[in-house]
Amino acid sequence: MGTPGEGLGRCSHALIRGVPESLASGEGAGAGLPALDLAKAQREHGVLGGKLRQRLGLQLLELPPEESLPLGPLLGDTAVIQGDTALITRPWSPARRPEVTPGGAGGIRASGKKWGGNVSARSSRPKVDGVRKALQDLGLRIVEMADENATLDGTDVLFTGREFFVGLSKWTNHRGAEIVADTFRDFAVSTVPVSSPCHLRSFCGMGGPRTVVAGSSDAAQKAVRAMAVLTDHPYASLTLPDDAAADCLFLRPGLPGVPPFLLHRGGGDLPNSQEALQKLSDVTLVPVSCSELEKAGAGLSSLCLVFSTRPHS
Repeated sequence: MGTPGEGLGRCSHALIRGVPESLASGEGAGAGLPALDLAKAQREHGVLGGKLRQRLGLQLLELPPEESLPLGPLLGDTAVIQGDTALITRPWSPARRPEVTPGGAGGIRASGKKWGGNVSARSSRPKVDGVRKALQDLGLRIVEMADENATLDGTDVLFTGREFFVGLSKWTNHRGAEIVADTFRDFAVSTVPVSSPCHLRSFCGMGGPRTVVAGSSDAAQKAVRAMAVLTDHPYASLTLPDDAAADCLFLRPGLPGVPPFLLHRGGGDLPNSQEALQKLSDVTLVPVSCSELEKAGAGLSSLCLVFSTRPHS
């Protein structure tokens, strides 16, 4: 047994999906979303991929853009990964469910039954099952959410290294949280009401194994107080002026002699939060921008899946 929380941020691989042209139109991306600058969004996405590969030393897998999935780049919503298990989610939005619809790849449902659906060669369904296949090809155990009453977005799930917190939000319901608990039975799973229209990780993240980072809004602070009541573990907390600045990723690629990294929104996006982030002295800060992708509802944690295929000692 290792030190509690030491599994937080262990990573060897990162998975992203390219930005399709269909994301540039508010109509294509979803009702109520503004049109965005496609070239700028693609540049932001490219820089993110470069930081994951070159700065953090991760093996980067990039799925091609899929025009039928405008929000496909937000693949952090489509899976919850811990250890060798990947839970494929069931997004609240029906428009996003094709992102996780099985395309013939085998897997295991949450009920434990084998999944082996076949797709006719004449089917008009696009071949969009890239996340599931990529994770399965890397040897992860795939768990499906078979319950049609469940909804779960991956960015409503916060793993602290010791336990899971699942935000009960517009996007994720109680049944979805129960399936997280059923899937990851080695960890405690607690639910946290999310009073804003955002996901839990839109304003809450981990700045280290013992530090919860949160925004300053009423919704963020209410969630932090709820987590403090629910947990048996003592966490320090760091409040940032901007909610979106707390949507960060604590990452430990395991590079010899290199401290952990914190991938976060940089000063060009959120200048007011940079001084507070400097208080996290045990990490190397790696800033990125996603101000244009944010217009389509993207947060930093939604734009990539970061995980390890190495055994944990």
